[in-house]
Amino acid sequence: MTNKTRTLVTIAAIVILSIAISTGMQTKAYAQQVPYYLQSQPNTISVTGTASESVSPDLVSIQLGVDTQAKDAQDAMTQNAQAMNATTGAIENLGITPSQISTASFTIDPIYNNTGTYPTYSGYGNELLGYKVSNTLIIKTTQLNLVGSILDAAVGAGANRVDGVSFLLSPEKQQAVQDTLLDNAILDAQSQAQKALSPLGQKITGVQTVTLLQSDMSPPRPMYNGGFMAAQAAVPVTPIFTSSQEITTTVNVTFLIGPQ
Repeated sequence: MTNKTRTLVTIAAIVILSIAISTGMQTKAYAQQVPYYLQSQPNTISVTGTASESVSPDLVSIQLGVDTQAKDAQDAMTQNAQAMNATTGAIENLGITPSQISTASFTIDPIYNNTGTYPTYSGYGNELLGYKVSNTLIIKTTQLNLVGSILDAAVGAGANRVDGVSFLLSPEKQQAVQDTLLDNAILDAQSQAQKALSPLGQKITGVQTVTLLQSDMSPPRPMYNGGFMAAQAAVPVTPIFTSSQEITTTVNVTFLIGPQ
């Protein structure tokens, strides 16, 4: 065998050996990966739990205001300021503190009398009649029994607009109720899962995930009773009543399960 032949044989052997080693490594790597893809998933059960509670509001928000009109903007502002100062003073006399009163909006708008035919034709024009000033307050208090008195005092002092009365939960009470409902909703999901698993000879062994789906609050609407009159009162107070607020919390819990 010549030197050239020996060299060719050696190169061929090296190539064959390299291919064999490479193939073996790929096969080993694939064999190591197979168990990862074929790992069995844990047995689970997914259940939705719900908890609700009817809660009485402990906070009221009243929005009211004063609107004034005059030919001159300054006159409209002066009239508005006088009426608003009298309004806030009457409200504070009931025990409402300045920190519970805030300005929601303040606007000055021109008032026009449109004449002629619209769209624009030869006779169309705008006549400036004056200015309108609007000042809106928001009063928030936990003294729910004062709602009617606040409205009466405000209107009697000069307020000529009441935009709404809303009964709410204070942030502290709302958080406390939601925390309790979350606990109860999870316990409800656990109870449902246990009832479903018991006939199957299975039990809960752990928790995989907990998802808060929603926490709904239906704000109570104020209920007015215009025919109500306090028999002993010389000046009847505007009666306003509120209903309870329904709060619902829903969660989805995925439990790990196993044989009993």
